[in-house]
Parts: sequence; structure tokens; C-alpha cells
Amino acid sequence: MNTPLPVSIRCLIVDDEPPARDILRRYISEMPMLELTGECGNAMEALNILQHRPVDLLFLDVRMPQLKGTELVKILKNPPKVIFTTAHADYALEGYELDVVDYLLKPIQFDRWVKAVSKAFQTVWPPAGSAGSVASPGGVASAAGPHEAGRNDSFVYFRMDRKMVKVMLQDILYVESMKDYVKVHTADEVIITKQSISSVEAMLPEQSFIRTHRSYIVNIDKIRSYTHELIEIGKVEIPIGKLFRNGVRKVLS
Repeated sequence: MNTPLPVSIRCLIVDDEPPARDILRRYISEMPMLELTGECGNAMEALNILQHRPVDLLFLDVRMPQLKGTELVKILKNPPKVIFTTAHADYALEGYELDVVDYLLKPIQFDRWVKAVSKAFQTVWPPAGSAGSVASPGGVASAAGPHEAGRNDSFVYFRMDRKMVKVMLQDILYVESMKDYVKVHTADEVIITKQSISSVEAMLPEQSFIRTHRSYIVNIDKIRSYTHELIEIGKVEIPIGKLFRNGVRKVLS
């Protein structure tokens, strides 16, 4: 059974490079369900924070002074979800052996980062406890591994009215942009969330959804008919923008 998500996902950035922290801080600000609870420049400082402050998601560099990110994860008895952010690919195998959510190589692109965060949302979310306690001598340090659902059971969470709303991917008809907000249209309801359509696009699997316009994303399985300029989903006509026509044609052909 899935544990209900907190209204805000509490994040901690751990990286010894200020520019890297700046990028992650900006990315987090783009996702309304994420709350930055702190940032630090080394793993020892992070260790202290994790013992005294609740954290759900940890953005963790690997190579840092004194204590590497991989070593920090091993020390924690009940670590939060971990996404490694590093310029060094040679730690990828060790990262996956630690059951981290994802391993992102710098420079980190926003859409790739959103997919990593989305992957954390779509796994079974364990209770964060107080944040992850230090393993006692002889104890076993472990991390909860991801449990990805099958395609028909896949879902994403959107923040609406101070709560996280679970939406099955197969129920989404289309997504519509409204300046700083998006409308997620399903057969039963319309969910309005403060989020950019680009961040939603990065959350959705590209084999099932396609961007047809700067203001629209559609579920490919829900398309009833289409022309050179329009897509029909039920009784709704959705425009195909000039910049997106070639891509839409290739997918639908």
C-alpha cells in the first residue's frame, strides 16, 4: 500500500560547489510540491541536518571533502530518497547498488532532473521518519529501493488545494497551459496546479504523451481523430502548433 505523500516534499541539497547548488535551488523553485528545507556544502554538515530535520528527498553530490556522498548514504540507517548529482560517471554502479532513485550527471538539464524527481514520486514512498538516523556500530545501513508500477498502474502526483492529488496516467486526456498554471483534464475532473507545462511534459512518459502546441499535451491513446491542424479528444479540438507539426506527424503516422 502506498504511504500518502506529504503536502510538500522536503528537499535537502548537498554539494560543495555553489553554482551547482544555485541550479538545484532554481529547479526546486519550479516545482510547487517541493520545499527546500536546507542546503550545505559537505556531507558532514548534511549528516547533522539529517539527524535533526525531516527530509524526504536528498540531492547529493558524490565527490566532496571529508566524506563522499556514497559514504553518507551508507552511514544512514533510514535515509530519505536520494538522487545523486555529480560530474563523475564512475560512481554510477555504486550508486545503483545503494538503491538511489537516480544518478544525474552534471551539467544537469531541467527535463532530466524533473524525470528523476517524478521517478521518486511514482515509487512507493516510505515514511521519512525524522529524516534518516545514523546506523549504530554493526548495524546495516539500507535504502528503500524504487518499486515502479506497470504502465496501466503508473501515476503522478499534482499539488492542488494544499494536498497532493494522485492521477493515473491512463486517465489523463490532455494537459492545458494557463500562464503560471496548468489544467490536467481527465474524464471525471479537471485538476488545476501551479506548474509550468514544460515541467509536466518532463514528468510524463514520451511514449504515451505528446506536446502538440506550446499550451497543450495530449494522451496519444485518447486521440479520436486528427488533421493537419487539429486533434480531437472526445468533443474537444486541440490545436497543433506549427513548431510541433512535424513531431506530431511522425508519432501519429
